[in-house]
Amino acid sequence: MEERVRYAIGDQDFKSLREGGYLYVDKTQYIYRIIDTGIKYCFLARPRRFGKSLFLSTLRYFFEGRRHLFNGLFIDSTDWKWQQYPVLYLDLNRDRYAEPGILDSILDYIFSGWEKDFGIEAKGYDISSRFANIIKNAHEKTGRQVVILVDEYDKPLVGNLNSDANFGHYRAKLASLYSNFKSAAEHIRLVFLTGVSRFSKLSVFSDLNNISDISFSNDYADICGITEQELLDYFQDGITNLAKEYEVSFEFICKRLKKNYDGYRFAKKGSEIYNPWSVLNAMKEARIGNFWNMTGTASLIAEVLRNADLDIEKTLNARWRFDNLAGLDLRNADPTALLYQTGYLTIAHYELKRDTVRLKVPNDEVKEGLFNELLPFYVKVRRGTTAGVVREIIDSISYGEPEEMMRNLEAFFAGIPYDLRIDNENNFHNAFYILMTLIGIDAKTEVHTSDGRIDLLIETPEFIYIIELKYDRSAEEALRQINEKEYARKFQTDSRKLFKIGVSFSSKTRCIENWIIS
Repeated sequence: MEERVRYAIGDQDFKSLREGGYLYVDKTQYIYRIIDTGIKYCFLARPRRFGKSLFLSTLRYFFEGRRHLFNGLFIDSTDWKWQQYPVLYLDLNRDRYAEPGILDSILDYIFSGWEKDFGIEAKGYDISSRFANIIKNAHEKTGRQVVILVDEYDKPLVGNLNSDANFGHYRAKLASLYSNFKSAAEHIRLVFLTGVSRFSKLSVFSDLNNISDISFSNDYADICGITEQELLDYFQDGITNLAKEYEVSFEFICKRLKKNYDGYRFAKKGSEIYNPWSVLNAMKEARIGNFWNMTGTASLIAEVLRNADLDIEKTLNARWRFDNLAGLDLRNADPTALLYQTGYLTIAHYELKRDTVRLKVPNDEVKEGLFNELLPFYVKVRRGTTAGVVREIIDSISYGEPEEMMRNLEAFFAGIPYDLRIDNENNFHNAFYILMTLIGIDAKTEVHTSDGRIDLLIETPEFIYIIELKYDRSAEEALRQINEKEYARKFQTDSRKLFKIGVSFSSKTRCIENWIIS
């Protein structure tokens, strides 16, 4: 009987994966790179469910000298002597930190375990001095410097972005705790921290001038996630099984996986990366679904975007100075920065001359999750009913039925919520852009021509729609502008059927009042 590949979902313990016979994508070359370059303080930021915890767990067992777990992996073929170091593994991804005392309770439990393991007498009046005592004595009792691994170092802060009191409390606590990385330097072999964001005002970054932030490094671009080559090397059986389930070719499934889960990029020269959580789930369940979206709702992100009065299209295709990306602080972050840090935006490409990066939504899975959350903020559509509404609109656009399309759009945009602070025109554009993107049709806003800008341009393989919007003005005036400015001229040699549509939108009723099709 053919042995099935075992995919671990949610298990981020390297030892458990290796001893349980689960598939493991070998990332140990990056461990060797870290020790070979002599890095002492290291920080890595990646979005949630991207393998940060698994890499940290791999580091733990490596420095504990458990060579048998690494049999057959890259690191086992190197000249590493497999010395055993005292490892202090600090997992802060244990709670939501809704109350001020939670961190102290968690650290007391962890510290007690370390003190027992190394035979250290508990000393210190607070968590910082107790931590310092553990670091010093673990070194002295073992004769080897300490390796400190901190998983989700910023979890208490990220969990309290909307609470000034809790955020300030935990920032002070963590600053005191992490200050030991500098003061106890003589006892430390390596500090490796992971998290979602780099809080630049926290002492770990302001006090340590030699910390290596590898989050944007070309040398570590693939440290987490799955590359195209790794997908083909490690997931052949899973892809073959998916192809059988869907009754399509191996190549077709590869294209679907790429469209749904690929597209992340974390460095100037980095390759595009697949979301590991989504790929593993797709392989285990033998279906292509929106797995990452289910691990954390996009509703908070959607709320931030709505309240920021933004042009959604421009925000999701922003250009940033590369150096500015590395120093973002979620506490006072631009909404675009928040989208990048949380994985809803990623690097599309790097422009050397300007030292800037163009950002993008990485793939269809992320796009659908974010836009399904955004759309109900702009129109009165209930969450969960979006798919049916979208289907009706896409059918009318695809079949060249502009009258039916406008009737569907009129119903769709009826009664824009009054609590929106943004202006009607921007709101309508945002809603229309989100809708068209969800549909997957080539829709563009404010398309430049030689004599003006087309408000909305929709193109399908068979049809072209030029739409001009007028607010508190007539549909006739909108259509007249299309004709007078000759917006259709650029398509005069195009064989597709073209529709010119003038639309009147009322600021009083917040609805489409009328339209004319030519």
